Amino acid sequence: MAAVDQKQNSTALNTATASVEERRSIRVSGIVQGVGFRPFVYRLAVGYALKGFIRNTPVGVLIEVQGRADLLDRFSRAVQHDAPPLARIEALEECVIPVVSEEGFEIGSSSSGEALETLIPPDIALCNDCHRELFDPENRRFRYPFINCTNCGPRYTIVSRLPYDRQFTSMHTFAMCPECEREYHDSLDRRFHAEPTACPVCGPALQLVDASGRTSDADNVLAEASAILRSGGIIALKGVGGFHLAVDASNEDAVRRLRARKGREAKPFAVMMRDASVAVRYGELSAGELAALNAAEAPIVLLKKRDGTALAPSVAPESDRLGVMLAYSPLHALLFDGSPAVLVMTSANFSEEPITSENDDAVKRLQGIADAFLLHNRPIYLKCDDSVTIHLSGKLRQLRRSRGYVPAPLHLRESGPSVLGTGGELKNTIALLKGSHAILSQHIGDMKNLESYRHFEHVALHLQHLFQASPELLVHDLHPGYMTTLWAQKQNIALLGVQHHHAHLASCLAEQREEGPAIGLILDGTGYGSDGRIWGGELLIGNAGGAERFAFLEPMPLPGGEAAIMEPWRAAVGYLFRSFSEMPELPFMRGRSIDPVVELLEKQVGLYETSSCGRLFDAVAALCGLKGEISYEGEAAVALMHAAGGGTGDSAFSYGLQEENGRWIIQVSPIVRDAAAAVLHGVSVAEISRRFHRTLLDCFQEIIGKASMATGIKTVALSGGVFQNALLFETLIRELEAGGYRVLAHSLVPSNDGGLSLGQAIIGREYLKGRYKGVR
Repeated sequence: MAAVDQKQNSTALNTATASVEERRSIRVSGIVQGVGFRPFVYRLAVGYALKGFIRNTPVGVLIEVQGRADLLDRFSRAVQHDAPPLARIEALEECVIPVVSEEGFEIGSSSSGEALETLIPPDIALCNDCHRELFDPENRRFRYPFINCTNCGPRYTIVSRLPYDRQFTSMHTFAMCPECEREYHDSLDRRFHAEPTACPVCGPALQLVDASGRTSDADNVLAEASAILRSGGIIALKGVGGFHLAVDASNEDAVRRLRARKGREAKPFAVMMRDASVAVRYGELSAGELAALNAAEAPIVLLKKRDGTALAPSVAPESDRLGVMLAYSPLHALLFDGSPAVLVMTSANFSEEPITSENDDAVKRLQGIADAFLLHNRPIYLKCDDSVTIHLSGKLRQLRRSRGYVPAPLHLRESGPSVLGTGGELKNTIALLKGSHAILSQHIGDMKNLESYRHFEHVALHLQHLFQASPELLVHDLHPGYMTTLWAQKQNIALLGVQHHHAHLASCLAEQREEGPAIGLILDGTGYGSDGRIWGGELLIGNAGGAERFAFLEPMPLPGGEAAIMEPWRAAVGYLFRSFSEMPELPFMRGRSIDPVVELLEKQVGLYETSSCGRLFDAVAALCGLKGEISYEGEAAVALMHAAGGGTGDSAFSYGLQEENGRWIIQVSPIVRDAAAAVLHGVSVAEISRRFHRTLLDCFQEIIGKASMATGIKTVALSGGVFQNALLFETLIRELEAGGYRVLAHSLVPSNDGGLSLGQAIIGREYLKGRYKGVR
């Protein structure tokens, strides 16, 4: 009887305790603004009959919630685990505070005055709900090209500063009509505080202008634009982050015309497709690739081509992959309603200039390229190119990280002082470290023209302003002539120059939240060495605090310096000259002025020596007769990879490992001699490519083995642009893992120079903490 009484008393006590009201303060930081987080919390609180409020703050959101303790526990768990899909909670701090007298739960106005930690969401692809409304004749936004809601639409490209409120976006000039105003303030509506919300009555509008500057007076300018595309015309289209040039991807004459007008001789074009059902007809899609195409980020995904499609050959010549993205904005979806199912959709720029984003500038700069301009009057504050990805070794990997991903942060292993990494000369990005976040900028491009430099300056200042961070240190590449180095030297901030390939290693470790040390195999085209020479085929051992150059590819001469990069036949002559006592005569030499180049080599005039793996690919591609001249960086290396047909075979060329002054030199000369002999003996280019790849795989694994034996380290980090080579990358990972190594490789940031700024900034933190030792 006593046991029963004790149980009843315990139950009564628990019931009484549960009924006592409690109030809690919950601070949430991360991507929690502009993603429907406040309406989600509101509905959750109302569902549990809780009282309190939620409001935006410069450090995230503040929730004060009051009710029974057991309901507060359930509420807190749901906030963390059931948040909207586009929200990203980085931290949640919860504490009990005094109970107050109030009725109901409400969404309060934004506060200000605190240090900014809030993260701006990236631009988000059209959601299913808005897509359904877009094509619903009964909906008031039927066929409105700027439809959006809390779950989709432009974000980063329209924000001038925080907090993320409409008055601080490029929508501030569009006064909402009463109906939009009602939706915007209705906490149960899908458009509650959707800052870009608008409708045909009050929002942005389209305009079609022909090549002569005449504005169309057609009732349906989208139908007129679609007709131009169907007839083979080229449209300059203003999108989310800038302008694209669009043309029918099945029209070979139209695609060739676009190439001629844009001056883009051979580099593959990206294409946009109406939906995934079209994509499966043109590319071989894995489950991971299909998920990437349909994701909210909506990147370009490099898919393996299907044979026998109606795609124009000039879209992606000499490539076995096709860069595909799906229609990610309402304007794109409407355009496809009357256009061909596949459109070339390439950035509206020249070479590696930044994408064009302003109407007047686009009409001026794209005269002679576009037949018509599809414009709108919503300003783009921050131009942002499309992201490019590829699915390799089980993961989606970034080749160009931009729209859809920027400025979502990387979460770092440690917090620390604010540092800005300025990136490299090619494929430039900027990295800002603040607290435990690394915020990488969008793709800026090659820093070899004034437009890119101005874009770089704008992004560098905007990142600091937007996230209210004042860097204690600027970190730049060691190369004294890089525009990023020269810019850094003009700023009134402490400076640090770091070695290019050390930054690659640090970038890979930082992305993986690894301290190291690791064996870093860093392979790329060009990087200024700590000895003043051009590096590019390096085995470094260390971490962000410092590294040892354990091994490198045998330095080879580049006659003419940069000229040899765009004319790989020059590199081939240099490699042959160094590898043979008497130069062989190979077919690629015919019709070229070889003698003056050989004379330069003999007199040692105008020579640059490099350990670059990228240049080795170029030289072998040229001596095989594949690519003597190229129109874009990496074209020869891509051609050599494709020639292998996806295999490496069993036989390899010769190579050597030579120890000298405490470092190992990977002898390239035997590889060049064997490749030249194979050409002279009539071996196919496919077989030469397979042997060449097999040789690199063998020699890299052997030198990694020596480094592991010397140090006991079994972790290998792979970084550098050469690892965009799918055949080399996937085979090397597979074989290293089979050999018992733990392999780290990029997926969240590019392995090419687009990830360089992250490594620079991480090294900068080590320097500020007194832990930086450089490259030895």
